[in-house]
Amino acid sequence: MIRLLCLVAVLLLAMAAPAAAHNVTAGADLRIAQTIAGAELTVVIKGTSRVPGPLRIGVVAYEPVTPLRIGLRVRSVEDGRTVTGTAEAAPRDPRYTQLTVTRTGPHELTLRAGDEVAVIPFRVLVERGSAGDFLIYGGLFLAGTLLVGGVLTGGLARRGTAMLLAGGAAAGVTVAAMVVVFEQALPAPPPDGAAPTAATPVGGRPFAQGKVATVPDRPAEGEEFTLRLDLVDGSTGRPVDDLAVHHEAIAHVVVTSEDGRYFRHVHPLRTAPGRLEVRLRADRPGRYFAHAEVERQDSGGQLLTGAFTVHPAGDPAGESIQAAAAAPRLRPAAPVAGRPATIELDAPGDVRPWLGMTGHLLVRSQDGAFMGHVHEMGTPGSPLRFTFSFPEPGRYLAWAQYATADRIVTAPFTVDVAAAGSAR
Repeated sequence: MIRLLCLVAVLLLAMAAPAAAHNVTAGADLRIAQTIAGAELTVVIKGTSRVPGPLRIGVVAYEPVTPLRIGLRVRSVEDGRTVTGTAEAAPRDPRYTQLTVTRTGPHELTLRAGDEVAVIPFRVLVERGSAGDFLIYGGLFLAGTLLVGGVLTGGLARRGTAMLLAGGAAAGVTVAAMVVVFEQALPAPPPDGAAPTAATPVGGRPFAQGKVATVPDRPAEGEEFTLRLDLVDGSTGRPVDDLAVHHEAIAHVVVTSEDGRYFRHVHPLRTAPGRLEVRLRADRPGRYFAHAEVERQDSGGQLLTGAFTVHPAGDPAGESIQAAAAAPRLRPAAPVAGRPATIELDAPGDVRPWLGMTGHLLVRSQDGAFMGHVHEMGTPGSPLRFTFSFPEPGRYLAWAQYATADRIVTAPFTVDVAAAGSAR
């Protein structure tokens, strides 16, 4: 009897399949970078433990760090219930605005700053008890009940019945103990509010097809324009609206001029399903490259590229695109294609994480055909160190970035990479 109960417990646990949730964890904070109203911000949605319950939202300012008020609107996709509030961007510890959510599942957070609006999809997730919890507490409750019954029956001199009840109690304790031992090795059940598990095509979802455009289509130097990225599924033609948050953003876009003197690392706003937009201003005419890093759920990271031209105009408004920084040091001083090189950069003591990392290194080939992006992996307080392998010989334009208490610092430099056979 005891063996049968144990076998049933193990089978019940094995049948509790996990949800195939990408980048979703109940109780964890969600951080999403946004470039809005000329500022570089990170929106923080704190995890909630219950519904109905509080949902706290804060905004961290990176550049500039002057006060900026953001309108907030949270809407449940399933029942349309909406709550609103405002948040003020702060440089380090944001003052959280508390809203109330009444259910788990898909929601939309709308941000409004000036005349710019972004809509961020997210899910309210709450942990729930597993089948293991049910077996543990159920087994202990059953054991306690049977044990009390056995004691009372034994006191009435019904020894056969008392032994049977005692055996049942032992079985209950055994089931609970086995679940405690084996539950740690089993995946947790999906939280309340998680997306339903759907069949994923073999090899994952296909990459998104991206089209880069500007509005207006002939931007002029010194004038604001919108860089637009439209994403579609190549097999269906439908908008791709299932981007995963990676490195605290749904998309990382790097815009550079052909000569490398203009550089922007921005995080566009989702303005419609499958559409991302960011406002920019270029201070010189010429050809520009746009490289966008995106990742579909159940797919993989990909790099989308595009190019556009900025036309001459009157007096350019001018835009600061590089912040003063120390010159990077390379080891070896003359990197060789295909071999790791170390880039080291002195930084002040008030460096703070940005996009989940201490520093970022972006590398572009001179012709714009290649773009690489790696992160600083050193220890806080020491010089920033990056490791990068240049794929081919030639000249590369590079930018090292980090955030301080009051700005994002960019250090531009060029690297001439030798072919492996020509190294000395």
